[in-house]
Amino acid sequence: MQYRQFGKLDEKISLLGFGAMRLPCRKNEDGSDGKINEAEAVKMIRAAIDGGVNYVDTAYPYHDGESELIVAKALKDGYREKVYLATKNPSWLLENKGDFTKYLDEQLKKLEVSCIDFYFQHALNQKSWDTIQSLNFYEEAMKAKADGKIKYFGFSFHAEYELFEEIINAYNWDAVMIQYNYLDEEHQAGLKGLKLAASKNMGVIAMEPLRGGSMADKMPEDIKDEFKNASKSPTELAFSWLANQSEVKIMLSGMSNMEQVKENLEIFSKENMVVGKALSSDEVALLKHVKDVWNKRILVGCTACGYCVPCSFGVNIPECFSAYNIFGSSVSWQEAKAKEKYKELTDTDSGASKCTKCGVCSPKCPQNIAIPEKLEELHKALV
Repeated sequence: MQYRQFGKLDEKISLLGFGAMRLPCRKNEDGSDGKINEAEAVKMIRAAIDGGVNYVDTAYPYHDGESELIVAKALKDGYREKVYLATKNPSWLLENKGDFTKYLDEQLKKLEVSCIDFYFQHALNQKSWDTIQSLNFYEEAMKAKADGKIKYFGFSFHAEYELFEEIINAYNWDAVMIQYNYLDEEHQAGLKGLKLAASKNMGVIAMEPLRGGSMADKMPEDIKDEFKNASKSPTELAFSWLANQSEVKIMLSGMSNMEQVKENLEIFSKENMVVGKALSSDEVALLKHVKDVWNKRILVGCTACGYCVPCSFGVNIPECFSAYNIFGSSVSWQEAKAKEKYKELTDTDSGASKCTKCGVCSPKCPQNIAIPEKLEELHKALV
């Protein structure tokens, strides 16, 4: 396992972090995801730690509030002492002074710990940023630090660069999480945000290094063909692109099965996963080509994080968007595949036509997608 100094902090953290947002789930009768498969999730988290991972990340809303409980179980039997534990305060739920501390105390109880190593203000956007500032959240955070409830404080971010610059300059943050991969170099905080955080000697965590698996096992077939002559898998190339940048201190991977855990551990155990050696010039050129081709055909920037589901009316929003992005290839057989996939959704009453435009989903989307409008657009294209 590769480890990096975490910015100005006197901590060495594994380059691979375990994200507990996409834990394995049992299936409901209709095929949708049900409750977390607790035994398998615990086994996976512990296998990652045994393999050298020392950073485990969760959040208040993950898996409908179940993720923190499962992480607590995984970190029993001596595993808590082996890792840095991270979770996030739900920014969008803060309405009154004291709410920051209320949710922190609830999370400490769920995680069964007296102190959280890294505590992040979750998915800041303009609305939540304005709200939490009016509630003097930072004073509460610094008091939590002084009281020993949290060790380090930071924020996660999915909005535009201008807001990122405002937030990062507002306080003396310890750490920051940004969505960053070879497709998102100019998206959200992007490379400019990465460089800005590094100039402040902050530890930077790259979220969505594989865009929810779409840059790995869920990659469109025509994009996958671009890698047929490469010596590394698309997954390894995506991780290597990030490893080649000294400013990236952790890559947070949301692993969903034991095979992914094993594959990731194998990749991050390689000696060449270091700055300057992770990628060859040919591999850099390949990823630039793939980025140029792929970004032109992405119709909606969904990472299948699942924040928008369940929909009260049964729309499987992430799968609808997945079908639409397949359609975006403009290749006839891919378009046919997209329509076939969408028909399966409509046949099970989970297609976009069930959307009532209630608007509940859009504020939950960290990618700031106008979900009802995009659902209407894709329905017209795919039926």
